[in-house]
Amino acid sequence: MKKVFNLQFIIVLFLLTNNVIIAQIKKENLKIGISYGLGGQSRFPFNSKDYSHDVTFYKAIINYKILEKKHWNYELSIEPGYNIVEHQLLNKYFIKPTDGDDYLEKQALYTQKRTIKEYVLNLGFIARYHIFKTFSGYAIGSIGPMISNKSTERLAKGYAFSDIFGLGLSYNMGKVQFDFRYSVRHTSNLQFKKPNNGHNTTNIEFLVLYKL
Repeated sequence: MKKVFNLQFIIVLFLLTNNVIIAQIKKENLKIGISYGLGGQSRFPFNSKDYSHDVTFYKAIINYKILEKKHWNYELSIEPGYNIVEHQLLNKYFIKPTDGDDYLEKQALYTQKRTIKEYVLNLGFIARYHIFKTFSGYAIGSIGPMISNKSTERLAKGYAFSDIFGLGLSYNMGKVQFDFRYSVRHTSNLQFKKPNNGHNTTNIEFLVLYKL
């Protein structure tokens, strides 16, 4: 587990260092924007019958092109976000007597629908392929810290990590870019606290960006 943590720390440090460097480079490579998305664990490839977990999220987007080669662009992305999660334990026996003397209280608490707020900062890398001059497809991978204000039976409240892999399509209209993105997301806290079973969601997202 230490190796996983060290790898995530190195990747985050690398992305932060690069974003400091690119701040001194070309302004025309910079895009800013906003996004809105919906997700849930009941969508393919996830579908646990133990719980429901649906998320609505809003993000600010800072995107910077670091390299361009023929049809390919490589970009860095900073995505601070605010998530509203509706969570409910559906299988109360997920919490067992071995989980402590208060397991009955936990069952009663978590089987009620709970609204959770998450504050996230994802740092990502994008590989983009230009199909036409105004139309492109891309893959994005990102990780980052997250803070939640409530616990669930699967994840302790407070500090955790948000890991995302997504595929997207972009259409450019002058300086404005419209995106549609499909992604999967995993949250966990690397065993800093228990429980740490984590949450998975499949998401769709709509983005609008403006090129400076």
